[in-house]
Amino acid sequence: MSDVKKVVLAYSGGLDTSVILKWLIESYGCEVIAFSADVGQEEELDFIEPKALKTGASKVYIDDLREEFVRDYVFPAFRANAMYEGEYLLGTSLARPLIAKRQMEIAKLEGADAVSHGATGKGNDQVRFELSYFSIDPHIRIIAPWREWDLTSRTALMAFAAKHDIEVPNTPKKPYSTDRNMLHISYEGGVLEDPWQEATDDMYTMSVAPEKAPDTPETIEITFRAGNPVAVNGEELSPARMLKTLNTLGGRNGIGRIDLVENRFVGMKSRGVYETPGGTVLRKAHMAMESITLDREVAHLRDSLIPKYAELVYNGFWFSPEMRLLQHMIDETQTVVNGVVRLKLYKGQCYVLGRKSDNSIYSEAFATFEDDRVYQQRDAEGFIRLNALRLRIQRLMQK
Repeated sequence: MSDVKKVVLAYSGGLDTSVILKWLIESYGCEVIAFSADVGQEEELDFIEPKALKTGASKVYIDDLREEFVRDYVFPAFRANAMYEGEYLLGTSLARPLIAKRQMEIAKLEGADAVSHGATGKGNDQVRFELSYFSIDPHIRIIAPWREWDLTSRTALMAFAAKHDIEVPNTPKKPYSTDRNMLHISYEGGVLEDPWQEATDDMYTMSVAPEKAPDTPETIEITFRAGNPVAVNGEELSPARMLKTLNTLGGRNGIGRIDLVENRFVGMKSRGVYETPGGTVLRKAHMAMESITLDREVAHLRDSLIPKYAELVYNGFWFSPEMRLLQHMIDETQTVVNGVVRLKLYKGQCYVLGRKSDNSIYSEAFATFEDDRVYQQRDAEGFIRLNALRLRIQRLMQK
């Protein structure tokens, strides 16, 4: 431990990282620089610096990464319609590589010997952080306290905090942990570890309960350019303002709550409760825009890649060569995804009302059930007979 003189800690000011900051100083006798990323937690970060300095940090970085987060991480994933195991929109997973990248930049600036994080030895975040660290510097020293110390529970952490006069937001009555950014907020641990235990309504912060949402539907229009949302109701917005606006719209209409048991990369199942109001609206709108602009085979090929894309994000391989390849392929499909989608938001649901695009390949002349002069219905007979040929031969041979 004596060869570690300076550590950059990914610091949130919560229970785990507050304890870790003091523990690093005591255990390694090293200087600790605290780094906090503003990825849209929607909370005041003014407390971060004084709290970190009081706990023993020698220096504090607080960086606003909101625009970069949405532009370079959230939007690329939504161009891919990424969703893990059919429900999870990857809110936590997408923020980790960005935080790790900036943390490594600070470590280089400060000449640090090591980086540290507050992820547990049971979770996915340790993998996401550390795969990102190693992809940037193959020789970086990583300190993961949860894999070293004897503070094996959050109850023990709270006792350590009390002993060292460290203020923490958690209490024994409400010990579940949360992670929030511009895309979502997650809740896990504590009372939620029982998958039969219902999440109470007072837990949620980004959305109202669907049954308490307004009785009048809200209609909105989202404009897309190259697969990215660029305007709401005709007003051009930056990436961060876009997601913030969609969060407000979706949240007040009760959209985006999910409760799921997911398969962690490390092997166990985990129960999580999530709110992703803006992301839920955005994915619905993006898929509607693609429905009239993407060629069928291109869309189906891209869709076949979604599980792999989501798995790479979830498992922490954002900076991998296969991820770069997938992103390039997907982005090539998005050049024609331009236009406007009209949606109705109502009591937890998001309905598509209409879509239009200058790049549309939908043809009313071909699709109509009325008289037309462009499609010869008799051609369908030969099409069907050729596709049925192998089926007919198989059945004939069986007889």
